[in-house]
Amino acid sequence: MSRLKIALAKGALFEETLSLLNRAGMDVSKLREGSRKLRLVVDEDKTEYILARPFDVSTFVEYGAADLGIVGKDVLMETKKKVFELLDLDYGKCRFVLAALSKEKNKVEENYRHIGHIRVATKYTRVAEDYFAKKGIQAEIIKLHGSVELAPVVDLADEIIDLSSTGKTLADNNLIVLDEIAKCSARLIANYVSYKIKFEEINEFLDKLKRAKKELK
Repeated sequence: MSRLKIALAKGALFEETLSLLNRAGMDVSKLREGSRKLRLVVDEDKTEYILARPFDVSTFVEYGAADLGIVGKDVLMETKKKVFELLDLDYGKCRFVLAALSKEKNKVEENYRHIGHIRVATKYTRVAEDYFAKKGIQAEIIKLHGSVELAPVVDLADEIIDLSSTGKTLADNNLIVLDEIAKCSARLIANYVSYKIKFEEINEFLDKLKRAKKELK
């Protein structure tokens, strides 16, 4: 049986991913050591782990540097990489929302009807472009890398599109949700060629994750 290469997203999903893998019977001890290594081999499981930034995981998988990856649906929506989405892992849950200052809600809706143009700040420009294209609304998309919630407060933008889990950050900045764009969670993805060549190994791993996932319910 050949070794499976699995890309894991560092950051918010990492600890829950390790917990899932552990429940699935995988040896994650090397991943928990806090090593600076970005490539770790676990011979007992015939597995090689690649640790990467979330937005790079789908790239590793698309180009075959990794057979599988675990990453958020938000990344898949934004990067639009050609990968095979195998399983919703049901953790890291959040949602893409369109939000604006609460006092600006009526003004924003008026702009929709009469001006037909709006400024929107976001980290997720592709998600924003797709959303407004479907709505038939002209929007100027302003790319930000952080502190997106600040944009309406300082009059940089009328609205924002961002991820929200509890809604607390929005509330703290006096923002309200105008629309929910999509629900997101961690997903298991596969390289299309790998899925054909390593079908048996990948499906064995997939079954392990499905059983581990059921244990939480």
